[in-house]
Amino acid sequence: MTFAIAKRKFPRQRRVTMDEKDRLGAKLREKEKAEEDRYFAQRDKELIEKLKQQQSSEQEAIGQQQALMHCPKCGVKLNTVKHHDVTVEECPSCQGMWLDRGELEILAQRENEGWLS
Repeated sequence: MTFAIAKRKFPRQRRVTMDEKDRLGAKLREKEKAEEDRYFAQRDKELIEKLKQQQSSEQEAIGQQQALMHCPKCGVKLNTVKHHDVTVEECPSCQGMWLDRGELEILAQRENEGWLS
């Protein structure tokens, strides 16, 4: 028994030239480079934003600390003085007095309870 091998015609495979391979490789490298650039740009953006937030919070803390220590009117260092059980900040230069929240009410209440009222 003999087997007859049918001759099939297969479509001819198109030969890929070296130029086409190089172009495909170049396109892939360009795509990889673009994705890499995008990744690092996003990462840099996030790091810069984080740095800005850190710096702004540090600047705010420094500003608050400096505001507490210096007279807002003339810039001289404030002295802490106790008046009638209330601690206030006093400027030795311009004689300004700064109270914390609630301290004025404490002083006013003390005056209302005094012998002059």
